[in-house]
Amino acid sequence: MTKSTIWSILGAILALVIAWWIVSALFSLLWFIAKLALVVVVALVVYAGIRALTRDARS
Repeated sequence: MTKSTIWSILGAILALVIAWWIVSALFSLLWFIAKLALVVVVALVVYAGIRALTRDARS
């Protein structure tokens, strides 16, 4: 094996490791955004329900 072949293999391995890390970070970020959006939707539904209950109690 020549020196350039070894560097090519090491470069490919390094590229795979970096790509794996980036994809993992992106999926974590996407999961966080999806979870945050779901929390906002549930909070709005709960808020609307509480507001409806308190409006009925005041009337």
